[in-house]
Amino acid sequence: MTTLWVWTHRRSTQAVCRLSILTISDLKKTDSAEHRFTFQSNSLNWGTDLHGTTLTVTALQVQVIRTSVSQNTTYAELKCHSSCTPAASDGYIWFRNGQRVDHGKYTYKGSIYPADNISCAFSHHEEHRAPEVYAPVSPSVSAEPSGDIFEGNHVTLKCSSKANPPANNTWYKKTKSSTLQPLSGDSRFSLRSIQSSDSGEYCCVARNQLGESHSIFLNVDVKYAPKRAEVSLSTTDVVEGISLSLTCRGDGNPAPFYTWYRDNQTMLQGQGGVYQFPSVRSEDSGTYHCKAENKYGPVNSTSVHINVEYSPRLPSVSVDPPGEVAVGSSVNLRCSSVANPAATYTWYKEDMTSPAADGHVFTIVDIRHEHAGNYYCQARNSRGHINSIPHLIVVSIWGVLSQ
Repeated sequence: MTTLWVWTHRRSTQAVCRLSILTISDLKKTDSAEHRFTFQSNSLNWGTDLHGTTLTVTALQVQVIRTSVSQNTTYAELKCHSSCTPAASDGYIWFRNGQRVDHGKYTYKGSIYPADNISCAFSHHEEHRAPEVYAPVSPSVSAEPSGDIFEGNHVTLKCSSKANPPANNTWYKKTKSSTLQPLSGDSRFSLRSIQSSDSGEYCCVARNQLGESHSIFLNVDVKYAPKRAEVSLSTTDVVEGISLSLTCRGDGNPAPFYTWYRDNQTMLQGQGGVYQFPSVRSEDSGTYHCKAENKYGPVNSTSVHINVEYSPRLPSVSVDPPGEVAVGSSVNLRCSSVANPAATYTWYKEDMTSPAADGHVFTIVDIRHEHAGNYYCQARNSRGHINSIPHLIVVSIWGVLSQ
């Protein structure tokens, strides 16, 4: 695009000869244009048809011709380019990190290290150097909006880097195996309706022909209310007296705290989510669930039933009818015990080695004198067994049975 610059000279009513000068300070390439002069007075405008003078401003530029990498070292061929026609014929000067390294040729060949800055200038014009070329400097990264990130929000990750030639930026996410998964070949990476699975560490890698540079890791921490909670038992074989733990595991960010319920009655709160029975008892049987909650919301777990098993308690024995019973009559002995699982019963007479009967009720019919003696029952389940206190059966010669 050509820009037309016009400067004017106004003539006053008095005849005065004046010199008009246009001075452009800090000349830039964008000042290239056609410049014209016009003379204006109160009644005259002269010079609008005159041809102007064209000013062409040239700037040196270091061009990267080719690069190669060997054993982590970058080798480059650079060219000191000028739009002047013809180009300067009195030679070139190359600079590496501000120090002269070569003279004469318009090309530079050699190794380029990450911290190197390369520039060139015409001989005898060192003050007018080309902009330095260099590998990318460590990129800066940020998330927008800043502050807490909530599930469902739209988040944009931004990467900016300094490099010449300009760098191409690529976003990566660190995986569980610490490898980098490429996400986007752009300076901006958008996470629309961000989810908890998007939490993690992200970095940006800036690359140009002279090298690459990695940003620091940007931690994306997505906040959300718990979505699930599960209750587990330390053992499914729950026997009275053992140590038992109930564990509630819920998600959520920040980590939830937990409330325990037994048969829908509040029991205990705790950050750890563990309810401990040092020595579980039969009365601890019941239905349990937990609630996982953080400041963004709660969720209830499914329920788990605890069934505490235990061996039979000391059986109780009753006699019907009580007191003495006549010979020839009958008597019922009943045995009962609290147990989980339910007990089975066996009756014994103390002077007999084999069981007298099985079952909850032992009925003796047609009582005779040889039925007299001590009887007891044994309650048994898979967790143990126990005998009742013996009960004495006495057959009266008067036909009465007593205990």
